[in-house]
Amino acid sequence: MAGDEISGRVVLRRALRRQRGRVVAGIALLCVHQATEALVPVAIGVIIDRAVATGDVRALLLSLAGLAALFTVLAFAYRTGARQAFAAVEQEAHVLRVEIAGSALDPRGRRSGMRDGELLSVTASDAELSAHVVRVAGFCAAALTALVVAAVALLVVDVPLGLGVLVGVPLLVVALQRMAPLLTRRSASQQEALAATTALAVDLVSGLRVLRGIGAQEHAARRYAAASRHALQVTLRAATTKGLHLGLTTTVNGLFLAAVAGVAGWLALRGRLTIGELVAVVGLAQFIAEPVQTLGYGVQVFAMARASAGRVARVLGAPPLTRPGTAGQPAPDPSRLALDTIGYAGLDGVCLRVDAGEVLGVLAYDPSEAEALVALLSGRVPREDYRGTLYVDGVPAEELHIDALRSTVLVEQHDVALFEGTLRANLAADAGIDETVLHAAVRAAAAEDVLAAHPHGVDRLLTERGANLSGGQRQRIGLARALAADPPVLVLHNPTTAVDAVTELMVAEGLASARGAEARGTVLITNSPALLRITHRVAVIDRGRVVAEGPHDQLLASDARYREEVLR
Repeated sequence: MAGDEISGRVVLRRALRRQRGRVVAGIALLCVHQATEALVPVAIGVIIDRAVATGDVRALLLSLAGLAALFTVLAFAYRTGARQAFAAVEQEAHVLRVEIAGSALDPRGRRSGMRDGELLSVTASDAELSAHVVRVAGFCAAALTALVVAAVALLVVDVPLGLGVLVGVPLLVVALQRMAPLLTRRSASQQEALAATTALAVDLVSGLRVLRGIGAQEHAARRYAAASRHALQVTLRAATTKGLHLGLTTTVNGLFLAAVAGVAGWLALRGRLTIGELVAVVGLAQFIAEPVQTLGYGVQVFAMARASAGRVARVLGAPPLTRPGTAGQPAPDPSRLALDTIGYAGLDGVCLRVDAGEVLGVLAYDPSEAEALVALLSGRVPREDYRGTLYVDGVPAEELHIDALRSTVLVEQHDVALFEGTLRANLAADAGIDETVLHAAVRAAAAEDVLAAHPHGVDRLLTERGANLSGGQRQRIGLARALAADPPVLVLHNPTTAVDAVTELMVAEGLASARGAEARGTVLITNSPALLRITHRVAVIDRGRVVAEGPHDQLLASDARYREEVLR
């Protein structure tokens, strides 16, 4: 489904359509349950008039047997119908979570404008709340069935009473529905505040080491406390609105019940109702309270589901960040990667070329320009956001299918992303890499000590984000993973900033050996002299332009600014 077609209403309608089998079965069984429950006071009234009042023992026994059968059907229908309804909710919540995860992991990127913590909140909370529309459909249909059966029963007993219920109940439902928009807005504000707080918590936890290092943990704690306090205030406002709605539902329902019971009592005193009919009317009047409250509760749940569905639609309906082409894997070209007068962010008319078998060093005096170059090469920049052309094996990058582009150019970010699991799983990424290749990549990245430091070696378990490794170990494992993938073009951004000088020299030697194949192209975006020394040539970017280009040693000897930047 196209992104611009997805809205909160579409999410809710699609949930009902996808779960229509369970929804229909649940509605049918719950309606049977409510219909039989509405008939209980009617049956009791009939028993009083035709068995108790007449003293007919045989009629009494038959009536009790019928009442037992009624309760059996009632209990079975509720148990089975409720199971169908809750199964539909959980199944739909699962489907929505998978869809949200798929959208978040879309290799093209998505313009949802949400941080990681907000996406986590949508996946964990909003998906579940959106799915509750399935449950609302079943229980509200059952409540309406109960009211219809009760009204028909009252019409049989006394036409004015039945008409009063038939007219009064819809008015109550319409009146309660008037608060639905306010409930939706308050619920949406609550979910947004909770999501923002979750996002902040994720950011703070992931950056906890840095915060402790600069002594900013108290400031971070105050910032989180302020966000949490705002979420509390919004939640309390939403709870107040829900409480008001529930209170009004209970009060109005009680007054309506009292009116029906009062009219029935007056009719009994006038002799228009028998004792059994009076009992049936009073029982029905009391019973009506339940479906009316169910409808009121349904309004609340639907309001929350609608608010959450809007947030889910914001994720699922977000347009792709980039729109790759359809061309397949390009044939290897002597120029593996080329930038032709690229303009993006701080870059202005940058021209670079990486030939097959070449290791190109890139030194950007402004770190933001290096970040812009990395973003462009990683395919995270929409075509309309940059000028010039990026060529991959002689083909414009925007013409290549996303799989073809990613399988040709691999960008290993400065901030290495490791996942919970074994070292082997992180290194191989489930690609079935040969054991010999894997260990060769580890050796080239000077990461053998990471394996040797643990008895399980390559099967060592990593915690979330590889938090049980040091910064340098994470960098080297990330580098080993990139080398094991052996892409035609490898782009590395500051791969050794967290390692010592001796290890950095080992990494440089390993890189030179691992990427020495004639068909491979490598880009090292760094200011490390050890890494720049293994390059064939270095391109220097200053103020968005390539201002110098040549071998590392030549630039050291001839360019004072280069020498100062590299050797400081």
